[in-house]
Amino acid sequence: MNPYIDEDLATLGEHVRRFADGRVAPGFLERDQSRVLDRGLMREMGQLGFIAPELPEAFGGQGMGSLAAGVIHEEIARADLSISYINLLASLNGQILSHHGKPEVVKPWLAKLTQGEALFAIALTEPRGGSDAANLQLRVERIGDHYVINGEKTSISAADQADAIVVFGRTGKPESGAHGVTALLVPSDMPGLTRSRFNCHGQRAIGRGSLFFENVRIPVDHRLGDENKGFVQVMQGFDFSRALIGLQVLAVARVALEETWAYVTEREAFGKPLSAFQGVTHPLADFETQVTAARLLCLQTLWLKDKGAPHSSEAAMCKWWGPKLAYDAVHQCLLMFGHGGYDRGPMEQRLRDILGFQIGDGTAQIMKTIVARAKAGRGAVPS
Repeated sequence: MNPYIDEDLATLGEHVRRFADGRVAPGFLERDQSRVLDRGLMREMGQLGFIAPELPEAFGGQGMGSLAAGVIHEEIARADLSISYINLLASLNGQILSHHGKPEVVKPWLAKLTQGEALFAIALTEPRGGSDAANLQLRVERIGDHYVINGEKTSISAADQADAIVVFGRTGKPESGAHGVTALLVPSDMPGLTRSRFNCHGQRAIGRGSLFFENVRIPVDHRLGDENKGFVQVMQGFDFSRALIGLQVLAVARVALEETWAYVTEREAFGKPLSAFQGVTHPLADFETQVTAARLLCLQTLWLKDKGAPHSSEAAMCKWWGPKLAYDAVHQCLLMFGHGGYDRGPMEQRLRDILGFQIGDGTAQIMKTIVARAKAGRGAVPS
């Protein structure tokens, strides 16, 4: 019995799991090796309504709510974390576009996004600093009815595959901090925009890379939110994505635990199943308990969002605790499988995929600062 998952959401989850088991899971290992995102699979997900279902129908979604998005997200992630990045990027960028973009500009893009016809990236991180997200150097200058962009973004998920990018740049004075940042919608085929791709440890099908802007001209109507207020306005959407990330990585930990429980009951040593030894089952029981609790926190956060209640602190908890816990749980599962887990295969790939979330999308230190400020007040925890 789960207080956040009613009968309709449970049925939705079962429907998505059948699709994920049949269509997503079979290509899990191959996509890691080829580093190619399956666009056909993305379109299938869109046609089934699995991409950004929380968006209003007017913007191509189904108005299903954040919990529904979370249920879909974790079922896709069970099968392949990289493919679930499609859901993550769609929900984060879809919320930004629908809340802050001009309808005549963003509606066609949102229709493509929800149908699986377009992949979006979000460009915030820069070479000189990741956690200091408001201290941006990428320059955005208004000239007439266009903005001109110059600079570099790095460690951007789907950098070389995205069809459009939400770009944060500085329109105010260098010392203006978060209050001098503007967000823009930038189609990826604009002249002056070039892209590269890293050879990352995990999440290889979606990939990360750098974006280079050289006098890239974007119409003023592609601005998202107000000038100089993009960071303050648009960053509110990250609470949603942080809860989704928690569910995403915990889904990977849950399937790893399921497989490991099955393995230790079947594998024998010293004439007994491995599950007969407390040194085997107690660590798994520890992680089973913690993963269950962390998942409930993530679902609670999405429930609060659907209710219109504050949830920034809870979202930050999801983001720092989820990736660390999931990594530790999968690491323990890998060890239980011995060399069979260490060899190239699902368990070691899961470990690689999860690790990236301890770096990107907000480090544990930043998330804990958010929690501390919520409890003690910003004045007591200035940085």
